[in-house]
Amino acid sequence: MYSPKKEQFHTFQETEHGVFGLFDSPAEIINAAQKTKDKGYTNFDCFTPYPVHGLDDAMGLPRSGLPWVTFFMGIFGCVAGFGMQYLTHKYDWPLNISGKSFNAWFAYIPITFEFTVFMAGVSTAVAMFILTKLPKTGRKVLHPDITTDKFALWIPSNSANYSESGVTDFIKGLGSKHVETVK
Repeated sequence: MYSPKKEQFHTFQETEHGVFGLFDSPAEIINAAQKTKDKGYTNFDCFTPYPVHGLDDAMGLPRSGLPWVTFFMGIFGCVAGFGMQYLTHKYDWPLNISGKSFNAWFAYIPITFEFTVFMAGVSTAVAMFILTKLPKTGRKVLHPDITTDKFALWIPSNSANYSESGVTDFIKGLGSKHVETVK
């Protein structure tokens, strides 16, 4: 059975110093991420203009823990929505309509469903903002082409095996057209 792990809720530790390289296609950035992981660099990141399928696997990132938050808050919303209606009809405002019992559960389904979706959606959005520490004000833009039409590989200075010249040569060897050191 699959169980949640602590590393699924990892947080990225940002640094302002490091080296980045620009690539032209998703295939190039996936190849670069795979080779960076194989080389032993840690805490590196990839910036893309749109989601790239397979990039998380190439980077060696664990599966996100966010679906667990959605699942458990959806269950909470389902139980709370049903319970709120049942307790209201049974104890707070007991009206007998057309001889139906106070536990006419099929009448509770629309509200229960809506409350389930509401709690799952809102809690997922809140958890995403907390885990990603958004919004981040004052964040430095590395290059104007990143996330417009270029793909970037960022290796920060706190990465394992980091040496400025070694990382620069490594990224150039991956086929990057533009390599820049940020200090």
